[in-house]
Formats: sequence, structure tokens, C-alpha cells
Amino acid sequence: MPIHPTAIIEEGAEVHESATIGPYTLIESNAFIGEGCWIGSCVRIYGHTRLGAHNRIDHGATLGAAPQDLGFGPERAKPLIIGDHNHFRESVNISCGLKSEGGTRIGNHNYWMAFSHAGHDCVVGDHNVFANGATLAGHVEVGDHCFLSGQVAVHQFCRIGSYVMIGGVTGVTQDVPPYLLAAGNRARLIGLNVVGLRRKGFTQAQRSRIKQVYRLILRSGLPRGEALAQAAALYPGPETEAIIAFIRGSKRGVLPFRRSVRDTSLMD
Repeated sequence: MPIHPTAIIEEGAEVHESATIGPYTLIESNAFIGEGCWIGSCVRIYGHTRLGAHNRIDHGATLGAAPQDLGFGPERAKPLIIGDHNHFRESVNISCGLKSEGGTRIGNHNYWMAFSHAGHDCVVGDHNVFANGATLAGHVEVGDHCFLSGQVAVHQFCRIGSYVMIGGVTGVTQDVPPYLLAAGNRARLIGLNVVGLRRKGFTQAQRSRIKQVYRLILRSGLPRGEALAQAAALYPGPETEAIIAFIRGSKRGVLPFRRSVRDTSLMD
């Protein structure tokens, strides 16, 4: 087992024999490190953390740390569950859970750039990218195939739909529905994530259907319930269903739409 002699593996921690543990790293009791994980130097893996297979954790990252919540006590800690093939760059910080039994959950194939953070009880899907300093407050939900640019800050309990891109230095205070772009000091919806959808293999027909649905919901002036009903009737398909389900499930409300000279995909 390639464990550096300066690393500390507390009694009660489970480390797969194929894992690599770098110098001055601490793996606390009750932590689980899965097959093929590579853990660099000065990393701390707190108890209640479970790592799946083939994750990479770079220098100074902390996984399963105590939530930044004044009501937290060690006896209230809930798990941090991480899937497979995630990459956590330097000084990434992910909190353990606090208020939900499932705790904090990270899926598969996510890339966390330096100093990005997820707070307690966040639920993150698969194939997402969090650029430098991107921050999720507690209870945030992120779908799949999202890109959060540098210094994005997402308010607690917000949801980010799948295939969303959020521009840099943006504060997100309400839900961002699937397939869209959001940006601004206080985030606004600015158009369809056309480039991202093309890269992920969405056909012209799919992109057109998404555009028509959002044009109806965001630009028609109809009451939200009526617009959703018309969208379901006029543009049936899985993308429409995903949009409608997301918006109907919103508790914080959906970000407002604004005109942007950079994107006219919902205006034409």
C-alpha cells in the first residue's frame, strides 16, 4: 500500500490497498477510502466521509469538515458521501452533512477547481465543473453537466438544473432551470446554454424545443401555471418535462429573465 510514512491513518479508518496517501495527510477514524483513490499532501479526510473509487484529492483539500453553522456539534454530524472519478484540486473544502439524514452527497466525475466549496447537505450530480472559488451554501442542489465559473456564490437552498452555465462573479439567489445561462452581480437568466448543449450532443430539434418552451414561459407574459400547461401541450418531449418539473418544484422561485446584448437565443 503506497502510504507515505508521514501520513496518519487513524484506527478505524478503512483505506483500500490500492489507494495512494501522500505526506502529512490525515485520514480520521470512520473514514472510508475506495479503490484507486489518489490523495496528495496535507489533505484531511474527516470521519463520516466515504470516498468511492478512483477519486483524486490534491494538496490541502479538506473533505467532510465541520459545517460552517453556529448550531453544529460533533454529535450532529451526518455523512459526506462521494462517488467515483471526482477530482478535488488544491484547498477545496466540502462540509459533512448536518440537517438531512443523507448528509452531503457528491456524484461522479465532478471537477472542483482550487478553493471551491460545498456546504452542508448539498446534493451534487455528475459531470459538473466548479471553477476557482465557486461556492455552494448549505442545502444547494446541482444537477448534471453544469459549469459554475470562478467566484460564483449560490445561496442556501437554491437549485441549479442540469446543463446550466453560470458566469463568473455571480451571486445566485433563486433557482436556475435546466439548459440556461445565468450571469450578473445578482444573477439573471440571459439565454439558452447553446454551446453547452451542442457539446453534449443535443440535436437542433431538441434545442429548438427547449427554446420554444422557455420563450413561452419567460417571454409570453402568461401566468406561470398557464404557460407551463401550454408548454406541455404544445412542445411535448423529455426536455419539456424536465423544465416543467423543475419549475413546479421550485420553493425559492426561479431567477428572472433579462435582455442581453450577448445572447438573443430567447428573443428571436
